[in-house]
Amino acid sequence: MTDPIATLQDRFQEMKQAHLADPNPDYATRKDRLNRLESTLLKFSDQLMAAMTQDFSHRSPSEAGTFDVTIPLGDIRMNRRKLRSWMRPRRYHMPKHLLPARGRVLPQPKGVVGVIAPWNFPVYLAIGPVAAALAAGNRVMVKPSELTPRTSEVIKQMIEEVFEPNEVAVFTGGAEVAGAFSELPFGHMLFTGSTQVGRLVAQAAAKNLTPVTLELGGKSPAIVGEHADLSYTAKRIAFGKTANGGQVCVSPDYALVPRAKMHEFATEVEQVLKTFFPDVANTVDYTAIVSDRHQQRLQGMIKEAEDRGTKVVRIGDTRGANTRKEAPALLIDPPLDIQAMQEEIFGPILPIIPYDTVEEAMEFVAQRSAPLALYIFTDKHAERDAWLNKSLSGGVCVNETSFHVVADSMPFGGVGDSGMGSYHGKAGFDTFSHLKSVFYQPKLNASFLFNPPVRHYQHTVGKILRKII
Repeated sequence: MTDPIATLQDRFQEMKQAHLADPNPDYATRKDRLNRLESTLLKFSDQLMAAMTQDFSHRSPSEAGTFDVTIPLGDIRMNRRKLRSWMRPRRYHMPKHLLPARGRVLPQPKGVVGVIAPWNFPVYLAIGPVAAALAAGNRVMVKPSELTPRTSEVIKQMIEEVFEPNEVAVFTGGAEVAGAFSELPFGHMLFTGSTQVGRLVAQAAAKNLTPVTLELGGKSPAIVGEHADLSYTAKRIAFGKTANGGQVCVSPDYALVPRAKMHEFATEVEQVLKTFFPDVANTVDYTAIVSDRHQQRLQGMIKEAEDRGTKVVRIGDTRGANTRKEAPALLIDPPLDIQAMQEEIFGPILPIIPYDTVEEAMEFVAQRSAPLALYIFTDKHAERDAWLNKSLSGGVCVNETSFHVVADSMPFGGVGDSGMGSYHGKAGFDTFSHLKSVFYQPKLNASFLFNPPVRHYQHTVGKILRKII
């Protein structure tokens, strides 16, 4: 029987040797790899969507098609479209005292890149980073999630059909394979998942000084401002909370609402959700929870809230469904020490927390770990700008939720407990590249002024430089 760990290590060595033989692939090679990635994703799209709905017990076809096919196709095409310009040497200004020298930065592949993908968007969060790493000229090893095994097998099949084993390789398996994967001395590693596992990945990578990009999560707040349009705000928060069954790293985790408007806002959200999903158990538009364990965790959160006297508003009933669908639930002004307010929810449960002043709401957010996303809803610029200037988060949407993730022209990443580093678009190309600084010195230059032995005029030059640099 083949040892998966030995196979993993052998493949890494094969890729490393292949990289050393071609350490800086040209434009045509990189474009060809992106073309092959696009063609195989299109060819296997139906199989991927079928596998995802099996893994989840039900995955909304619309969400699967949009999030896990259309969006990664956009990533591939953007990398290909911008590739030539991103690969070019970049000019950098030289300080006056170093003229006439010139400075350039050369983007260079890091070698073999590792991608550990999660289960919630099993295709998008595997293929998107692969596209960026290939554009940067790297070889790529991918470890998809064991919680979506059917999807992982299709990803493996589609990659093996168009790529040589030393170009891109997919490794399925459980925690043992993931642990060995994270300990490989990659040129760079990207992990998307929970903060808890992200810490373990960072520790494993540190043994080899492997640079890591961690895309984690946390409790991303939705701020309902004093000047927010409640009807509009309810629609956008309801969308963000229930997309993919709430299993999104940037899902609005809880809503902070002016105390006087809390019940009105809750009613608005309830009505919106009833419009979105009139029959949540049977609609094809609502995604189920990925596993029994995750569903039980969510149900435990709701029960604890009820047991503590919290008003819980459930929208629909999924108890008779033959899937793991979990109906949306609103927790109205829950105690802050319950599980739903202590850890990332990652499901269709929305706590609604009242506040009395903007300063109180800002303090509430600031006293907690910096979130991956923060959502500000207001029609007043001053209120918007106050939140932008006084809060720390990976990214922000104003009068929207989640859409900044798919704005692939902007960097995406977390801060603090919600992650480190960023990718998407040019930021992804740069993340998977070593930006090598090159100093060009013409033979006719003034460097002789710094040569020993030091004479009186050199002291004079030094005094002049202090004034002009």
